Amino acid sequence: MATAEATSTAISICNPTKDFKNTNSDRNENDHESMLLLPGLPNHLAQLCLSSLHPSLLHAVCRSWRRLIYSPSFPPFFSLYALLSPTIHHHQQYSKSIEFFSLDPVSSAWRRLPSPPPPLCLLHRHPSFISRTLPIQSLTVAGRLVLIAATDDQFLPAVSSPLVFDPLSNSNHWFYGPPLPTPRRWCAAGSMGSAIYVASGIGSHYQSEVARSMEKWDMNKKDGEWKWEKMAALKDSSFSREDVQAIGYRGKLCMVNVKGKSVKQGSVYDVAKDQWEHMPEGMLAGWSGAVAATVDGGDEMFVVDEERGELRKYDADNDTWEVVLEELELLKGAEQIVAGRGRVCAVCGGGGRIVVVDVAARPPRTWVVNPPPEMELVGVHILPRVSLSE
Repeated sequence: MATAEATSTAISICNPTKDFKNTNSDRNENDHESMLLLPGLPNHLAQLCLSSLHPSLLHAVCRSWRRLIYSPSFPPFFSLYALLSPTIHHHQQYSKSIEFFSLDPVSSAWRRLPSPPPPLCLLHRHPSFISRTLPIQSLTVAGRLVLIAATDDQFLPAVSSPLVFDPLSNSNHWFYGPPLPTPRRWCAAGSMGSAIYVASGIGSHYQSEVARSMEKWDMNKKDGEWKWEKMAALKDSSFSREDVQAIGYRGKLCMVNVKGKSVKQGSVYDVAKDQWEHMPEGMLAGWSGAVAATVDGGDEMFVVDEERGELRKYDADNDTWEVVLEELELLKGAEQIVAGRGRVCAVCGGGGRIVVVDVAARPPRTWVVNPPPEMELVGVHILPRVSLSE
C-alpha cells in the first residue's frame, strides 16, 4: 500500500504483515522518554508542522510522534472497522460470538475495541443450525459506529436501544441511544447526515404496522432530546423478509427487499420531503449484489455483481451502472461492501477476507486484507481511527 497520500485524512488500508499484534505496547513503554515533539519549538507549534505529514511517516520516526498521531488533538486518519465472529471450529459460546476490531492502517495491525456493555447476546450462528447465519445489523453515522439490530439466543430482537461507539471520544466506550419504540430484526437500516433511519422488520412477532413503519433518530440533538420520530410509512411490508441496507445516496435512502439476482422490489426515501418514491429502473436493474455509497458525502454509489465479481458505479444522470473493474474472481459472492476515501472494501469468501479496490487509481488496484486469526468477518465500516489517551 503506498504511503504518499497528501493528507492525514486519507484512508490507507493495508494487509497486516502479522496476523495480530497488540499495538498498545508502545503506550506502555518507558515514560521517561521526552514528550518534546520538535526541539526548539513548543509542542502546539510543533504539532501544526507535523500534522501536514502522512501519519505513516510520523509513526516510523519516534515514540512521541507515534503517540501524537493517536491523540485526540491530531487530525484523525481513517481506519477499517470490523465486526468479527469466531470461525466455526472455534465457535463455542454463541451468546458471546461477536467482537469489534479496527485495522490500524499505519501499523498494519488489528486492534480490539472495547466490548459493548452486558448483557448483550448477538446470535450470528446457532449451534443447531451452523450452516445458517443470522444478520447483525450495524451502520455508521456522523463518524460513529452504531449497532442497530440483531437476534438473541431466544430468536428475539437483541437490541432494544442502539449501541453507539465514538472512536474520537477520549473514553473509548459504548453508549446507548434512545430505546426503539419496537425493537426489531430483519429490518432496513441506514443513515443520512446525523440521522439514523430504521424501517420495516420483525419484532418479537410479525406485525403489519411494524413491517410498514419508519423511525428516525437525529444524533445531533441534545442527549435529553433524543427520541425516535415516526416518519412516512412504507407502502407495504415486503421489506421485512431479511436484513436490508438503506443506502444513503444524494439525500435519499435507496434499498431493495431481497439480495442478489432475485426479482426484487426497490424503493427510495426522500429525506427532505419525508416521502417514498419508486426506484429508477436502471438503478434497480443493476442492483445485482452488495451496494454502498461513499461515507464522505454519499455522492458515489457502487455495486459488486455477486455472480460476475464486477465492480460498477452508478451514473444518476443516465440511470446506468458504469463498469469500474472488470470481472474479478476474488469479488464473486461479495456479501457486503463499504466505500470511501477512494477505496471500496468488500467482505468476500464467506467472511474470510476483505478485498480492497483502489478506485482512485488508474487502472484500479486490488489487494486482500485478512481478518485476525480464527475469526471471520460479519461486517465492515470506514471510520476515523480510535483516539488513545495520552
